[in-house]
Amino acid sequence: MSDTSFAFQPIGFIATPFADKFGIPRQPQLAPHATGTLQLLAPYNRAEAVRGLEAFSHVWLSWVFHQTAGQWQPTVRPPRLGGNRRVGVFASRSPFRPNPLGLSLVALAGIDTRDGVTLSFTGVDLVDGTPILDIKPYIPFVESQPAARGGFVDGPPPRLEVVFSPAASASLATHALRYPALPELIREVLAQDPRPAYADEGERQYGVRLYTLDIKWRCQHGQAIVDEIIAL
Repeated sequence: MSDTSFAFQPIGFIATPFADKFGIPRQPQLAPHATGTLQLLAPYNRAEAVRGLEAFSHVWLSWVFHQTAGQWQPTVRPPRLGGNRRVGVFASRSPFRPNPLGLSLVALAGIDTRDGVTLSFTGVDLVDGTPILDIKPYIPFVESQPAARGGFVDGPPPRLEVVFSPAASASLATHALRYPALPELIREVLAQDPRPAYADEGERQYGVRLYTLDIKWRCQHGQAIVDEIIAL
């Protein structure tokens, strides 16, 4: 058995609206208004390193589950199975992996090479500050498999209706001046019901941090009700 090990260095750290893990979409592309910006580090921040990338609409991001490194588990409880059924870690996309590597397919929104290299993405599912290890273009004719089986995640998750209280609506109008896509982002994030799989409706209030805001909300009768939007 080989005892070879490998060391990787980030090519950059992505900036996203997600200040912590709670509320992040469980898969990329589920929140199209979740944007990300990646400024490449030297020596990777050369324009020739991204030459031709503009011809692709989507890219794969390879990244590190940096907040769960060293916590691998052989079996996990996927939220899509209600949090009460175990599957093998390799049959899931759980962060608790032997090597804490993640893979996300995101839309490429822009490339700026005027001062180094800065890439913009939409549909991200990464916490702010996630280390990015690599970027590869998505190639539809080999990577799109319409007949593929999706196992226990074969199909999109159910969605909640998102409702804003009068107080939240007033705050939203103010904060949307700084974050124009904030209303759409909140709806996309909360519609997926980011609560733990074992949660019941009740009156418990949750908080999702987006940008510099704390979104206070609760779930009731199949609706995600936004009570407050608080600046941090």
